[in-house]
Amino acid sequence: MKLIVFSKLFRERTVPELIALAHEHGFEGYDLCVRPEYPINPDNAHEALGAAVAAMKQEGLSIPMVTGNFDLLRPDHPTAVPILSAMDRAGVRLIKLGYFRIDPLDLDYWAYVDEIRKALEGWQQLATQYNVKVCYHTHSGEFMGLNCAALMHMIDGFDPRHIGAYIDPAHLSVNGEAFPIGLAMVKRYLSIVSAKDVLPVREERDGHGSMRRAWVRAGDGIVDWTTVFSTLKRVGYDGPVTIHCEFEAPPEQWMDTFAREIAFFKGQRDKAAAD
Repeated sequence: MKLIVFSKLFRERTVPELIALAHEHGFEGYDLCVRPEYPINPDNAHEALGAAVAAMKQEGLSIPMVTGNFDLLRPDHPTAVPILSAMDRAGVRLIKLGYFRIDPLDLDYWAYVDEIRKALEGWQQLATQYNVKVCYHTHSGEFMGLNCAALMHMIDGFDPRHIGAYIDPAHLSVNGEAFPIGLAMVKRYLSIVSAKDVLPVREERDGHGSMRRAWVRAGDGIVDWTTVFSTLKRVGYDGPVTIHCEFEAPPEQWMDTFAREIAFFKGQRDKAAAD
């Protein structure tokens, strides 16, 4: 399992600066944002993505995946073909889509599943053409595919060479889905795993309780990382683990917390490998 970092929070850093950051903290590459206003974006990806991959490779690093913009949901999106063709040219094989939002009171769930599956049929055609895999992330809240069970409503039956599951232990924990059970559901589609931690916090609302998700330092939340990494090892997972660094920290402490985050997940991964 390669530990990589989601570059969302490093929008201002150049590729050489990202390389230096990886060497400083000892992680193995990037989940690279290919979004408007990022150094590598849909307009320049045809050349810039390959150049970034080559520069990283020369330094012993990799870019196994990219993340598109929030609205990259359907295969007719204007950035879909430019990004996928750039990925194929650069040898990057995994991409994360945006999120299909759902209003549970104003939408027919199963009709929406059918609509999304039609979109995924188009994605599968493009993914086959460009030899990539299009992945959907389990995200708690009012989103389709919010856990592994719901994600399988969307992707079951598609070709796992081209449609993949991107599972997030923190979001699964918030939704009450045990990681080993969720993993068993999506195992043949498993392509990417997220690494961040969460702590549900009770808040007062109109005389009763509600829940807020507090994104905390790894190990300070409710995710059982020993189980996560040991289960991934047991099923032979060898894909990327992308560290999101969404913890809440004062600005002056952010980089120190970042360093701790990387060290924590390296320790968990290496411990599971040794057991």
